[in-house]
Amino acid sequence: MTYKTKLGLNENIVAALSYIGFWITGIIILLIEPQNKFVRFHAMQSLLIFLPFSLLVFAVAWIPYVGWILADFIGFFALFLVPVFAFIAYRGILLKIPVLGTYAYRIIYQ
Repeated sequence: MTYKTKLGLNENIVAALSYIGFWITGIIILLIEPQNKFVRFHAMQSLLIFLPFSLLVFAVAWIPYVGWILADFIGFFALFLVPVFAFIAYRGILLKIPVLGTYAYRIIYQ
């Protein structure tokens, strides 16, 4: 069963949108959607996954000579994760990533 959200869209669509803009859309959707726990879980998980990725890319890029190459590989891996997580959320699956997803679940559902 799917429910509407504050945006007027299906909850699966809003949950998938929370991954599209990395951690920025995660924060925006957390602020916009106060009631729907499924959407809030995916937005929180997006924030907890992609914010550390962004900080890691920024930190690694400062390493002389090989930093940019390593940062590119980390960034491409993050870009690979976006459509995967968005598709999982669109399908209505509550997939918890081992550490961060469990933490996001505890924050939202308890």
